[in-house]
Amino acid sequence: MSGGSESARARRAARLAAVQALYQMELAGSTPAGAVQDVLAGHLPRHQEDNFDGEVDVTLFTQIVELAVERQDEVDTMIAKRLASGWRLERIDAVARAALRAGVLELWARQDIPVAVTIGEYVEISKSFFSGPEPSFINATLDAVARALRPPAPR
Repeated sequence: MSGGSESARARRAARLAAVQALYQMELAGSTPAGAVQDVLAGHLPRHQEDNFDGEVDVTLFTQIVELAVERQDEVDTMIAKRLASGWRLERIDAVARAALRAGVLELWARQDIPVAVTIGEYVEISKSFFSGPEPSFINATLDAVARALRPPAPR
């Protein structure tokens, strides 16, 4: 990661950590507290460590992970409503599912962060995991959720 302010880099690191924590919670059955502790202790997947070149925005990270548990049914419903006919959330790759959940939670809970920034960040994070159509799928799904959560102000 290069360029950008320290706070922007810390938020990007928080987002990546949140995706990893949500993935870990789903696949390994980790608790939110355990996933948060692992990330804060620096226990990251080896191939992703280079993405953490500074501090993690702990507030953003813990907010996303904690809300993931509290609001998972609501978030999953929001995502599922925007999937193509015949698709179910369970059919989506677990990393893509984690990125969608984290993105929706941030759009929902962090009205102070512009929609375009949030969506762009999760699309970029997804590119570090996928070389196929997944980043475009994540972009389209988060955009549809954002329009429902934060409709544009009337002109």
